Amino acid sequence: VPIDAIQGDLEELGLDRSVVEKLLQVLTNKSIDAIAEVLGEESEAVLQLSQLLNLCKAYGIEEWIIFDASVVRGLAYYTGIVFEAFDRRGELRAIAGGGRYDKLLETFGGQPTPAAGFGFGDAVIIELLKERDILPSFENTGVDSVVFAMNGQEDLYESAIEIATKLRKGGQNVDIVLQNKKPKWVFKHADRIKSRHVVIIAPDEHANGEVSIKNLELGE
Repeated sequence: VPIDAIQGDLEELGLDRSVVEKLLQVLTNKSIDAIAEVLGEESEAVLQLSQLLNLCKAYGIEEWIIFDASVVRGLAYYTGIVFEAFDRRGELRAIAGGGRYDKLLETFGGQPTPAAGFGFGDAVIIELLKERDILPSFENTGVDSVVFAMNGQEDLYESAIEIATKLRKGGQNVDIVLQNKKPKWVFKHADRIKSRHVVIIAPDEHANGEVSIKNLELGE
């Protein structure tokens, strides 16, 4: 829509033409580098988006991610990045949508808790899986390995994700723990879900390019 066509409505909102032009420049960009030229490289939004894309790269899923500054979610509780998911052929409506909402639990009387989540239509995802003939039978839900970033250290996240991704590509079912949990909790968690191994990424081993692996079946 040309700016002239909506200029009157925007002026009623207190926005002059220069602000609107800058806003449209941001919303029509498909590159974080281009967004950074407008908002500045130290913009919190730019930093968060860059970190997210780096994590997606560590997961090996960057080719499935498209940056779109025009995505808008209709709920007011989001406090950060929002997203929508579509089938790659673009044949269906959005399968899922969500984002970051760090104040939501606090709003309802809970403790301040950083959070992110999404909702999706079960009918849409089931139809998609059936169409692709990949609807799982859920006969085997066993976890082979739990990958644990020691003490929830953020500088170990990318390595933990990369290791989990390599194990998954090798055919393993992998659970990954990035929360600030003690090793005792992680081993109990692994035992509860019947995992065969725990892979620990600790600072000293990480510095040497190593990880610790415990075989829970053998206890060593």
